[in-house]
Amino acid sequence: MLDMVRKPFSELPPLTGPKREAAERAMRRQWWAVARSADLDTPQPAVLLGERLVVYRTASGQAVVQSRRCPHRGGDFTQGKVHGEAIACPYHGWQFAAADGKCTHIPSLEDQCKIPPRAAIATYPAVEKWGHVWTVLEQPAMPLYEMEAWKGLDLEWLAGPPLDSETGVAVAIENFRDVAHFPFVHEVSMGPSPHIVEPLKVRREGLEIFMQRTLHAGNGDWANDGDCEMYYQCTAPGLATITYDYARYGKRIVAGFPSPMAYDHVMIFWGVANERTYTGADLEECLRVEEMVYREDLPIAGALEPREIDWDGTYVEHSVPADLFTLNYRRAFNEFVEAALAEEGR
Repeated sequence: MLDMVRKPFSELPPLTGPKREAAERAMRRQWWAVARSADLDTPQPAVLLGERLVVYRTASGQAVVQSRRCPHRGGDFTQGKVHGEAIACPYHGWQFAAADGKCTHIPSLEDQCKIPPRAAIATYPAVEKWGHVWTVLEQPAMPLYEMEAWKGLDLEWLAGPPLDSETGVAVAIENFRDVAHFPFVHEVSMGPSPHIVEPLKVRREGLEIFMQRTLHAGNGDWANDGDCEMYYQCTAPGLATITYDYARYGKRIVAGFPSPMAYDHVMIFWGVANERTYTGADLEECLRVEEMVYREDLPIAGALEPREIDWDGTYVEHSVPADLFTLNYRRAFNEFVEAALAEEGR
């Protein structure tokens, strides 16, 4: 007799195969958000593709991303303190430079010239953008994301609370811009939505995918500012944005950038932005509404099987025209992997 009971994730066979392995390698060479800039008054923990990190700001204002473990006896730097341009371990006070990770001070040593010459912690690039700190674990295969559509806009950003989601990066991005799930997942935030999806206007240019739709004001909080044009743009592997263009008010933005703690487990970093001349809802209200949408997604997306796109074809899937954006994103993701690994071999 067939076992009709859904197995817990812990009992499901893990996705394995050459395409998954290639995706994991490629993602180590991509930029990811690891912390909100607003939280750096104290050292912040982060996990990126299994690497335990600490993110903090120095006295001079520089954001820093380093290994979380002290190489003396394993102290956790997220419990430590920043001393000028260095961070100190909470266990024995060893200090390590923000610039290169080298140990600069050991309190128990009378002669600081005797610091073990190899005592150091891994230090990664750190760039602040869109209210977040971004890093990359290995030599980046491509520059940090840019958004041509936002150039020339005077934007004010507000970072949302990071959201823990038991999905992979690709599943999280697909969920962000999937429109066929609105009537079933977002009835509260968006109000009643048509079940039938109109022919989608989707185009792809390399790693970037674009889509334009008209948002008609409904009964949900999401449409409080009325009708507008929605310009979706995703860049593989991990940036998803919507620019809302209101004829009466101006432009506002929501952007999501899920960061892979593991291959099939992300922390969704995200934020909203308004043009400074925007006359619709303020930033706090825009963030409240977009967070409502995100939190409606979390339990549904977190129960998908598998938790990340099955690039090696273990699971059967069927697609319809409403999946046009999804299919173009998957092509772009594969192009990203190929490009990153081509750079790896040079």
